[in-house]
Amino acid sequence: MKRILYFVAFIFVNTTLGQQIGEHKPGFVLGELPYALDALEPAIDKETMNIHYNKHHLAYLNNLNAALLEDLYVKEYGDLPLEGILLRVGEDHGVIRNNAGGHYNHQLFWNCLTPIKEKRVPSGLLLQAIQRDFGSFDKLKELLLLESKNRFGSGWVWLCKDLNGVLFVMSTPNQDNPLMARISNRVGIPILGIDVWEHAYYLKYQNKRVDYVKSVLEIVNWSYVSEQYEKEFEIGK
Repeated sequence: MKRILYFVAFIFVNTTLGQQIGEHKPGFVLGELPYALDALEPAIDKETMNIHYNKHHLAYLNNLNAALLEDLYVKEYGDLPLEGILLRVGEDHGVIRNNAGGHYNHQLFWNCLTPIKEKRVPSGLLLQAIQRDFGSFDKLKELLLLESKNRFGSGWVWLCKDLNGVLFVMSTPNQDNPLMARISNRVGIPILGIDVWEHAYYLKYQNKRVDYVKSVLEIVNWSYVSEQYEKEFEIGK
């Protein structure tokens, strides 16, 4: 029942989401990285970034654009922005689910990382919310690490906020995310996503996922996460 109520709420704000990000135009595009491929070293090496961005992310994007040309998917999703697609997608549309999720998740991930040290500390309203909902910033990082450790197989770890502005941590399998209201066990607005697929870390960290996540947490762009927190809070009112 709770998930249904969340879904109704998300559909209610979907028009606002669409207005904010712009109407969908035929063919989604691969946005430029906000930094060079080697800028996140040593946390993430250049070769991993190159493969991850130019091959994995691009493949999700191309597959999504190809699927949206099919008659069935044009009728269902053709006039929707990316967030709208995620809100509507169900378990029976695996090609859209996997590739729209893959494109959205990676776009968020790239923007949530930064080589600029001054941006790596939460502040303002986000810091207040972290202290309120988790007790401390260190406790939040502990929960993100624990969630990454407990996620079996491929997936993502998320810091989200619900429509009441409450922060929570969760993970999803494969390329699912918390915006998938018909699928996700808990629905929320992602403000930080961490990729825990092996292709995100295996060249440098092999099977040491927790070490990788620890390194990622040292390069999170908390300035960007703060912007997402405040912007989506206004939408979710």
